[in-house]
Amino acid sequence: MDWIPYRDIAYNGLWKNNQALVALLGLCPLLAVSNSVVNSFGLGLATTVALVLSNVIVSLIRRQVSHEVRLPVYVLVIAANVTIIDLLMNAFFHDLHKILGIFIPLIVTNCAIMGRAEAYASKNTVDKALADGLFMGLGFSLVLVALGGIRELIGTGHLFGRADLMFGDIAKHWSIEVFHDYEGLLLAILPPGAFIGLGLIIAFKNVIDARVNDR
Repeated sequence: MDWIPYRDIAYNGLWKNNQALVALLGLCPLLAVSNSVVNSFGLGLATTVALVLSNVIVSLIRRQVSHEVRLPVYVLVIAANVTIIDLLMNAFFHDLHKILGIFIPLIVTNCAIMGRAEAYASKNTVDKALADGLFMGLGFSLVLVALGGIRELIGTGHLFGRADLMFGDIAKHWSIEVFHDYEGLLLAILPPGAFIGLGLIIAFKNVIDARVNDR
């Protein structure tokens, strides 16, 4: 098997064409709920699953759907997948589902999912569409978790607070107190802190890209 196309897909999804850092898509939920690692991980996982399922289904039906009606069909596919994910999260992660709230159904409006369906899945085979959805979702999730970690650490001095929302009772004591007797910085867990944190992450990526290009 030729692994080069899959290596390129992984590089595009995780770094070069990261939807959160380059295309700047899906920023509404990214900025709204990324005030902790657990919240970010939950939403990132839901988004990744939606990307993978949507890409696979769009690739499977790409030859049966006419060009004129493709966009409504893609929206229907994405909405059906997100509805299933929303119901499953409500059933198995109910408390986390209540915290994430409307931002799970809003995955339907995430331009990154529609963009990958239109730009990639509708033009490629199922295996490549699956890989594209997986790595695009992982790239988005990594940024989401990194931003959540930064905000939670600066805002509270802890990491992995309320991990039991995602991993059950076994994770009740997973919280790590990084800064002892730290009162926290409220700005970090408010929406302005999300913009500042994301800006710093984007700047960090641009610095690395610039140095690589110079070499």
